[in-house]
Amino acid sequence: MPDFTDFDSRGYRTVDVATGYGQWVGTYEDTVEDAMDIALLDELAVPAWGSVRRAADLGCGTGRTGAWLRRHGVPSLDGVDLTPEMLDKARERGAHDSLTEGDVRATGLESGAYDLVISSLIDEHLPDLRPYYEETWRLAAPGAACVVIAFHPHFIMTSGMPTHFTSESGESIAIATHIHLLSDHVTAGLAAGWRLAEMREGVVDERWLAVKPKWEKYRGHPVSAALVWRRDG
Repeated sequence: MPDFTDFDSRGYRTVDVATGYGQWVGTYEDTVEDAMDIALLDELAVPAWGSVRRAADLGCGTGRTGAWLRRHGVPSLDGVDLTPEMLDKARERGAHDSLTEGDVRATGLESGAYDLVISSLIDEHLPDLRPYYEETWRLAAPGAACVVIAFHPHFIMTSGMPTHFTSESGESIAIATHIHLLSDHVTAGLAAGWRLAEMREGVVDERWLAVKPKWEKYRGHPVSAALVWRRDG
């Protein structure tokens, strides 16, 4: 697996995940663009969101993904996140039936209870993908889907850009970032028992350039990816 330090072009001070998101929470909604994740969810052919009865939203953050799922007909939704401050925002949003402070690799949620397990923009914070995919498999009922929206490894490597935010003092601060090739996702997902049903990649296009004109040099480069998995048994 490539090491992000070999590509880092920013040299920002780096903090751990809970510290970083706890500090970022006030501006998170204003800085994460829908083109990164929501646009990919909109484009997926599977799963049929309206057929989902119960979903687990791992790394639920402020509830952006949860709100999207509610708008698309998911009636029951449990969220898990490592950061208390993010969970407070999610509670204010009100999209989830329950919210738990915990690790996406060991959620404590009920085994085999969910016909959708979903995560958005958390994979780059995991040193190893295998425990995550094993946990999603544990949570999934037969026939369930697992949807993963990932920060594309190509963009991390090409831009040298970690996940980062601007603090109240104006300092750019990185949150611990790991590079996972798409093949790493496939290997970990298959090893856990999942079958890959769909994969899409989002590129820097006009939607992106409208909000980040300085990214013109990255036009056409993949910036995020969606992987949809199925549990056949």
